[in-house]
Amino acid sequence: MLRILKKFFDFCGKENKRKFYLSLVDGVILALAEAMKIPAIMLILQGAINQNITVQLIWQCFGIVAASIVVGSIVKYRSTMYQCEAGYGTAAGKRIEIAEHMRYLPMGYFNDNSLGYITSVTTNTMENLADVATRVVMLTTQGILTTLLIALMILLYDWRIGLVVFAGLLLFFAVNSRMQKKSQRLAPKKAKSDSYLVERVLEYVQGISEVKSYNLTGKMSKSLNEAIDKNTDVNTEMELTFIPYMTLQNAVIKLTGIVMALLSVFLYLNNRMELLTCIGMVICAFLVFSSLEQAGSYSALLRTVDVSVDKATHILQLPPMDIDGRDFVPKNHDVDLKNVDFSYNKKKILNNINVHIPEKTTTAIVGPSGGGKTTLCHLIARFWDVDSGSVSLGGQDVREYNMDSLMKNFSFVFQNVYLFQDTIANNIRFGQEDAPMEKVMEAAKKACCHDFIMALPNGYDTLIGEGGASLSGGEKQRISIARAIMKDAPVIILDEATANVDPENEKDLVEAIAALTKEKTIFMIAHRLKTVRNADRILVIDKGRIVQSGRHEDLMKQEGIYKRFVQSRELAASWKL
Repeated sequence: MLRILKKFFDFCGKENKRKFYLSLVDGVILALAEAMKIPAIMLILQGAINQNITVQLIWQCFGIVAASIVVGSIVKYRSTMYQCEAGYGTAAGKRIEIAEHMRYLPMGYFNDNSLGYITSVTTNTMENLADVATRVVMLTTQGILTTLLIALMILLYDWRIGLVVFAGLLLFFAVNSRMQKKSQRLAPKKAKSDSYLVERVLEYVQGISEVKSYNLTGKMSKSLNEAIDKNTDVNTEMELTFIPYMTLQNAVIKLTGIVMALLSVFLYLNNRMELLTCIGMVICAFLVFSSLEQAGSYSALLRTVDVSVDKATHILQLPPMDIDGRDFVPKNHDVDLKNVDFSYNKKKILNNINVHIPEKTTTAIVGPSGGGKTTLCHLIARFWDVDSGSVSLGGQDVREYNMDSLMKNFSFVFQNVYLFQDTIANNIRFGQEDAPMEKVMEAAKKACCHDFIMALPNGYDTLIGEGGASLSGGEKQRISIARAIMKDAPVIILDEATANVDPENEKDLVEAIAALTKEKTIFMIAHRLKTVRNADRILVIDKGRIVQSGRHEDLMKQEGIYKRFVQSRELAASWKL
C-alpha cells in the first residue's frame, strides 16, 4: 500500500505532490480537531459523575467542540481544495506531457498501438487519476492517519484498551493485504478491458458509414457487445471478489469496538478502571474506526491507481527519437538520401536508396502500392530514423537537427486531412495562434477556399466538426493547403493530395497546390498522370528500391513500370459510356 501511495505522489510532479502533502497535513489537523471532541465529552462526563456541572464547565466544553467544528470545517475545505487542484492539475499536466512526448516518438509507435489504447490512457486513465485515484489515495491515507492518531490518544488514556485497538488494526491490515493481492491480479484485467472497450467503441463509431452501407450492423455490434459484456464481467468479478474482504474488514472493526467496550466494562466492574475512563473508552469504541472503515472500502481500488500510473508512465518512458540536435538553418534545401535502408517490424521496406534532389525542383514518386513511397517521404521529414545510411537536408543529416528546427522546413498535405474541432480560421493558422486575420484570409484566397468559407454561416469563425466532418473532402483539402501556405515552409510533401477529390473541386485544388508549391522543393506521391508528367524528376519505387528515375519523356522510352503505369492510365481515361 505504501509503495503505491509513494508511486502516485511521485507521479504527480513536484507542485501537485506538495499540494497533496499539504492536504495530508490538513488531514492530520482535521483528525486532531475530531479527536478534541473526546476531551470535551470526558470533561462533561467528569462533571456529571462528580455532580459538579457548572455553567463555566458547559461553556468550556462547548468552546472545545465549537473550536473543533470550526477548525475542522476550515481545514477540510482547504484539504478538499488542495486535493482537487492537485488531482485535476495532475491529469491536465500529464495529458499535455503525454501529447508533447508523442510528438517525438517514431511513427512506428502509432502503428503498433491503436488509437483506442492512446485514447484510453489520455481519457479513462487520466480521469481515474484525477477523480477516483485522488479520492482513493486521500481517503485511504487520511483514514489511516486519523485512526492512528485516535488510537495513540486511547493508548495514552489506557494502555490495555490501546493494545486492543492496535491488535484490531493488525487484523484489519492483514485482511486488507489479502484484498490487495486479489486486486493486484484483477486490476490489470480491468485496465485491459477498459482499453479494449474504448477501441471497439471508436472502431464502431468511426466506421459507422461502412457498417450501414454494407448492412453489417449486427456483425459489427456483436464485437462491441462482446466488449461491453466482457467489461461488465470484469467489473462484476472485482466487486464479487472484494465484497467478502470488505465485509471481513468491517467485521474486524466492529468486533474490535465490541471488545473495547466489553473490556472497559469488565475492568470497571473489577475496580481496575475508573468510571470516567470506562465511559470514555466505550464512546471511543464507536469513534476510533469510523474513518478507517471508509478507507478500507476504498483501498481495494489502490491497485487500479497503480495500474493507471503504470499505463501513463509506460507512454512517457517510451524512448523518443534523439531530438536534442542543434538549431540549424540549412544553407539550401537540397535533399540527399545515401545508402538508406529501413525496416519496419523486421520487414524490409527500403533497400539501398540513393538519390539527390536539388532545391526548388519537383520530384514525383510513383510505383505499386506497398513499394515504400510514403515511407521514403516520412524518412525525409524524419518521422522515422533510418536503419542505416543517411538523409540530409542542406548537406546536414536530419538527425543532427533538433526536431523543431527540422520541422520548420517542411509542410505536408496528406490524402486523409485532419481538421480540429475549432473555427476555420484557427485551423488555418494552426501553429501560429497570433497570426492576424488578414494573413489567414490571404492564405485562404491562395488556396481557393475563401469563397466557400465566406458562404458559411459564420465565415472564418464557423466551428467545424471534429476531423472536419462538416466539410466535403475537397473543402478539407483546400483548408489543409491554406494551412501549409501559412507555414510557408521551403519543402512541401504531397501525399496523394488530389486522390479523393471530385471533378468539381479538382480545378480549384490544382490551383491551390500551384500557389503552395511555387518556388519550393516538392515531393509528390501521386497516381494521376497529369499530376506527375510535368515533374522535374520521377522516381519509380518498387519493392523498396528505385527501379527507374528520370523525366516523363525519358521514362516513356524505357520498358518498365512507369510506361505500363502511363499506358494503363491512358487506357482507363479512354473508356466512355
